[in-house]
Amino acid sequence: MAVSEILSEKGGNVITIEQQTTLEEAAKILSNNKIGALVVVTESEQVCGIVSERDIVRDIANAGANALEKTVSECMTHRVVSCSSDDLIDTLMEKMTEGKFRHLPVIDNGVLKGIISIGDVVKRKIEQAERDAEEMKRYIAG
Repeated sequence: MAVSEILSEKGGNVITIEQQTTLEEAAKILSNNKIGALVVVTESEQVCGIVSERDIVRDIANAGANALEKTVSECMTHRVVSCSSDDLIDTLMEKMTEGKFRHLPVIDNGVLKGIISIGDVVKRKIEQAERDAEEMKRYIAG
């Protein structure tokens, strides 16, 4: 299954923030939207980073509550690993496992098209395994 198929099911809505947003505001946005990461964009909507719950917790652990006053640009991952609409689930799993992260922005020709979480990938892999098992049952029964 390709990323484009996942996005066609779940949609391409991505909540983004700007670099000068405080970590406190970023944490509130994550909580209010029940999501684990925010894509950070420039004024021209170009992806320049990603900030996750883990990033914020790590900063608070290191700097205490004062970390919440920092800007996202001080905490975010600047080298964003992304995927394209044409990538397959197995490619995403490799990237996520290798990089030890749970969110991949989908970028096609420099344009943010969506975001894929590890939950999206796991859901599709389970569906695929169930389909394969059902086909095997029909094959054996037939």
